[in-house]
Amino acid sequence: MNWLWAIVVGLVLGLIAKAILPGKQQVPLWLTIILGMLGALLGNWVASLLGVEHTKGIDWIRHLLQLAGAVILVAIGDRLWVGARGNKHRAT
Repeated sequence: MNWLWAIVVGLVLGLIAKAILPGKQQVPLWLTIILGMLGALLGNWVASLLGVEHTKGIDWIRHLLQLAGAVILVAIGDRLWVGARGNKHRAT
């Protein structure tokens, strides 16, 4: 069940990150999910450094850090994906 939850969170964070980033991202859905999951892990790590990983109620700061991590990783992943695949899918 933990893997299913991680996939759902990765999907949600990845899709929100793609919506926040300007322009159209070329990164495929499977990579968006993975980058969203990694963004959640990155956000949790930063939250633990800041001492906000476990709070009472909803952890808004941790969730915002997870989203920020997903945005950063989706942006980097998109650039790497386009670079690896070439610019044949990008409109100039």
